[in-house]
This record gives sequence, structure tokens and C-alpha cells, in this order.
Amino acid sequence: MSKLSKAKDFKKSKSGTYLSMATTAFGALGVAKQIKKARAEHDTLRLIDATVSAVAIVTGLALLYRELKRLGDDDVLLG
Repeated sequence: MSKLSKAKDFKKSKSGTYLSMATTAFGALGVAKQIKKARAEHDTLRLIDATVSAVAIVTGLALLYRELKRLGDDDVLLG
């Protein structure tokens, strides 16, 4: 397997999935700030927007976790 092929398969590997999870979780920090600011300003529309974003992050993390469990020992980069 060439190095280029391994690089393309990185997203399908455990390492790639962990990186995606970390990136998604990092996005939660921005959403938390957005929620805090919306509450302080009593801005209902921004609070709803931030809540929807938070739900999207939770869903994204759940999907990535499921993908990680599905990968199990069948890691592309290790094979």
C-alpha cells in the first residue's frame, strides 16, 4: 500500500476518527461561549441557534463513536 493511499484512508482509521472527535469536541467550546453570551444578553434566537449547534455536536460525536466501535481491530493504517 502506497503512502498516498494510506493518507487517503486516514479518515477511515482509528487515528483519523480520534482526530475528528477531538476537532468536534473543540467546536463545543465555541458553542458553550455562544450559549453563555446569549444567556447574558437574553437573546432567545441566539440561544436557540447555540442549542441546535450543541445538539449537532453531540450527534456528530455519537456518530464518530459508533464509527470507532465499528472499526474495532480492522484499522486501515495498521493493516
